[in-house]
Amino acid sequence: MKIITNTDNLTKYKIYIDVKKSVIDFLNKKNYLEVDLPILSPSLIPESYLEVFETDFRYLSQKEKLYLTPSPELFLKRLLSYGIKDCFYLGKSFRNSDPSSTLHSFEFMMLEFYKTKTDYWGIADELLEMLGYVSRHLSADKSGAGKSKTITYQGQKISLGQWEKISVADAFEKYAGIKEKELFDQKAFINKAEKKGYRSKGFGYEDLWSQIYTSEIEPNLGVNGYPTLIYDYPKEFAALAKLNPDGKTSQRFEFYVAGIELGDCYTELTDWKEQSIRFEQEDIKRKKAGKTGHTVDKGFIEALKYGLVDCSGVAVGFERLAMIFADARSIKEIKLIDIE
Repeated sequence: MKIITNTDNLTKYKIYIDVKKSVIDFLNKKNYLEVDLPILSPSLIPESYLEVFETDFRYLSQKEKLYLTPSPELFLKRLLSYGIKDCFYLGKSFRNSDPSSTLHSFEFMMLEFYKTKTDYWGIADELLEMLGYVSRHLSADKSGAGKSKTITYQGQKISLGQWEKISVADAFEKYAGIKEKELFDQKAFINKAEKKGYRSKGFGYEDLWSQIYTSEIEPNLGVNGYPTLIYDYPKEFAALAKLNPDGKTSQRFEFYVAGIELGDCYTELTDWKEQSIRFEQEDIKRKKAGKTGHTVDKGFIEALKYGLVDCSGVAVGFERLAMIFADARSIKEIKLIDIE
């Protein structure tokens, strides 16, 4: 790896800074509390799908493992459990084994905000309002008057005035030809994937689901003139989300522009017993996958016992969001210094 300096990116970098300022301004006006959080922790939430960075704290003969946080969630939910209400974090997060590309970096900026007394649909409304606010800020004239909720990204005009909404089940049927009864039946789904030409040997339901989602669903999202909100994911993809009454789907959405995933939202699970069970399941999956072992954050469970209020939160890949507003093809185009 090496350090890359690219001052040719200055114009797009300034747009990134403007997006950052306008997002913070929007959340402040909505009475969210901005919080500063650690990026190192002695324990983490177990998440089977990601890898982490580990390091050592050393003092004389003392030695203790620390981990770079892959998200601020473990800290923000503590604050919510202890009475802090609507709040947000905008800062660095880290995920290992994620090579640098047009959309990925192992060190990245994450915006994560939580709103109390609401569910994922309440966050969807707040998020859409935020996107429109940023667009109007960036297009404001010298008097400060906002102009437009419409942006152009790589030649596509996108109105930020409303969502295109589609359920995961409808998206799989529409774009991949997989019916709802097949989507939620693991054996039937694997058989369908095999018929479609996907290799199933060595892969389970979740692996095949992700392959089909990435190749056949994602390219169709956010390409019809509006950002797409795709919602109600199978419960297998909801480690920290409440389930819907159907018992099959979770209260989770992701949102897309031009086929690019920008963020992920849950109605947060508040049942500490259920969360503890899911943590155990995720930790087992991590070990089977050979992921870096880390201490499970039992303090997170204790915080839930203390009482997490009903709330919903969203995590947004901030460089990706700024990339869209800067009309950049890659997150690398909005950076002055990069490591690759």
